[in-house]
Amino acid sequence: MRISTGTGSVTDSELTEVDLFDPAYFAAGDPHPVWAAMRERAPLRRQVLPDGRSFLSVTRYHDACRVLGGHRAFTSERGSVLTQLGVDDTSAGRMLVSTDPPRHVELRRPLNARLSAGTLAAWEDRIRQAVLRFLAPGLDGGEWDVAERAYDLPMTVAGALLGIPEADWGELVRWTAMAAAPDEPEFRVRSGAATLAIAHHQLFEYFGAQVKFRRDQDEPGEDLIGHLLSMTAGAVPLTDEEVVFNCYSILLGANATTPHTVSGTLLALAEHPEQLRRVLDEPQLLPRLVEEGLRWTSAASSFLRYAVADTELSGGRVEAGEAVAVWIGSANRDETVFPDPYRFDVARVENRHIAFGHGPHYCLGATLARLTLRVLFEELFRRCTTVEVTGPPRHLASVFIAGLTSLPVRTR
Repeated sequence: MRISTGTGSVTDSELTEVDLFDPAYFAAGDPHPVWAAMRERAPLRRQVLPDGRSFLSVTRYHDACRVLGGHRAFTSERGSVLTQLGVDDTSAGRMLVSTDPPRHVELRRPLNARLSAGTLAAWEDRIRQAVLRFLAPGLDGGEWDVAERAYDLPMTVAGALLGIPEADWGELVRWTAMAAAPDEPEFRVRSGAATLAIAHHQLFEYFGAQVKFRRDQDEPGEDLIGHLLSMTAGAVPLTDEEVVFNCYSILLGANATTPHTVSGTLLALAEHPEQLRRVLDEPQLLPRLVEEGLRWTSAASSFLRYAVADTELSGGRVEAGEAVAVWIGSANRDETVFPDPYRFDVARVENRHIAFGHGPHYCLGATLARLTLRVLFEELFRRCTTVEVTGPPRHLASVFIAGLTSLPVRTR
């Protein structure tokens, strides 16, 4: 997805013709002027697909927070990703992202402690070593592809946390990329539907084998998979199927978005060298750079919910049963919340972005992602003072993830 200033005249007829269900649109197009027009004139826009399915798009920040935060009015148990539109979610009630409170709280609470800031502090050295391996090709001034290499970075941490053998990391990175963006030509096998089916089969089969092996050995382990095997939710142990679903959810959450926040933030720094210079001169701005990178890239592009009850939002009424797509990249540029929202500003103070979602489903791995990004920029700026894009960026074809598949750069 191209990230523009969001300005530009979008007529009502052009707005009607925009297809926000088309992954190719996000690979080749620029939705930001469209989203800006929708926030102004059509904050609750309906799109009907050729097969009769339909969904409502929410683009304003406060509406987005209401939909994502109000589980009594909007459920995630009928699907949380737009590509699932109209298809029952078989993991409902068993996987964190497709489960509403109170069951969601029962599943999430035992995992929170394992991913808290205090617990993850012990992992900082390991994250730093992974970051140094990631940066290695760029330290001699040669050209390297940030986006391609970034795909592997989260796996080096998530794989170790889960207790997955390092020899399997490469395949798992590919399968999670296929699951997150099945219509991306780089990952697609025959068709988007076939790609998604293959990815799900491989991932569920892999984690199923991991769970069976540990059960057979009667040794759950001290890692996250072992924790899922040993923990209780609502005073009841998880079934093997629930363990598999949540292993998949944790890994997909780690691998799907962080790579695109990395490459997208570096692209923004290359395009705004005065902002890069400011961070280099004022290293205390690093935490703000991380937050601005998260807002700017909004790598989790959209979330899906279904209305449980009739609800009023800006622009109209949502009827019970209707599907609602929340566009995170639009909400994070709402002019009523973010001053000068199309300015990449590493010193931004008021930055209440929802890049990690909002409400009960706020990203379980947010602390780990922030830690990884902070360490990455610390190590990068210790060694490099310029980021130069050396070739055209290639954008991901996905309605779920906003990101890059290629970004050749030279760091000096």
